Amino acid sequence: MENLLRPVIVIGASVLLTLALGWATDRLLHRADERHHDTPLWGLLRRGRVPYQLVLCTALLRGSYDQAKLLERHQVGIGRLLTLVLIGSAAWLVIRIAGAVVETTYSRYARAHRDAARVRRVRTQVELIMRVVSAIVIVVAISAMLLTFPAMRAAGASLLASAGILGIVAGVAAQSTLSNMFAGLQIAFGDMVRIGDTVVVDGEWGTVEQITLTFLTVRTWDERRITMPVSYFTSKPFENWSRGTPQMTGTVFWHLDHSAPVEAMREKLRDILRESPAWDGRAHGLVVTDSTPTTIQVRALMTARDADDIWTVRVAVRERMIAWLVAEHPYALPRVNTSEAVLPPRRLPSADGGAQGSSVSVSFRAPHRR
Repeated sequence: MENLLRPVIVIGASVLLTLALGWATDRLLHRADERHHDTPLWGLLRRGRVPYQLVLCTALLRGSYDQAKLLERHQVGIGRLLTLVLIGSAAWLVIRIAGAVVETTYSRYARAHRDAARVRRVRTQVELIMRVVSAIVIVVAISAMLLTFPAMRAAGASLLASAGILGIVAGVAAQSTLSNMFAGLQIAFGDMVRIGDTVVVDGEWGTVEQITLTFLTVRTWDERRITMPVSYFTSKPFENWSRGTPQMTGTVFWHLDHSAPVEAMREKLRDILRESPAWDGRAHGLVVTDSTPTTIQVRALMTARDADDIWTVRVAVRERMIAWLVAEHPYALPRVNTSEAVLPPRRLPSADGGAQGSSVSVSFRAPHRR
């Protein structure tokens, strides 16, 4: 009876004590979160309740397992299993705590600074730092788990001796992966591209949605996701429309007839922009930039607060100007001339060898078109 009652008491007491401590800690964090609304730290720390209770329960069971004398034949195996669970749950708890601290720091910075570009830069750096910290904690936890096995401890000396050769082999084998990791760190701290930036990559226009140590995701205007290695952004040119200030200048081109009313188009452009809420009012203009034997090229220029607004303004100006030309000045639209050409009068030679106009009119008729 004692052999059965003792392990039940030990396990039951460990579980009850874990639940009690977890509930008490959660209540304290909840009260701290209600008192301090300016910081989300206490609320974020509550997310670590599960790993916290797992660490407590595993530690209590691991410490009292020897006295419980449960399954003595498998005592070594169960003890090692509890140790592995303890290491894994501790790593999980460390990652949750580090995430709460980093997220709190970023929230304070975002509230203190109004510059959206700087906030996006810090957001990118924070996410990459969290990924690096998580990777380090996971690697350390896995190493600690492996060292709990006697065979791994015995092989430690030989592993250290061959670490140089293994490092060279691993570096050659994972060259692309390592280059992407270093490129990710370079992007994060070199301020080349940030989360939320508007970029043009391989002719695709979109917004940077996610940056990791190895790849970058761009969300296009039609909701597609383009995933690219981060090394691309350190080795090839790309357009970053959010670099510096988000303000942008856009252009719209039309090919029109030579008789197009350019001055009236300038006034119409001014009216269209005044009615557009996306125009920031900084600048606008309309000029003739080129001419061909059949058409002229007219360019309209306008400004906006960011890439999204400049797209909206350009579309509105293009559509409304074409509609206005069709309704008010249809002759300004490009056309192909099909009327008969007016030929000059025939000139006859004069007596002094020169040429003079003849009073005889000669008419030419164009061939009949079918």
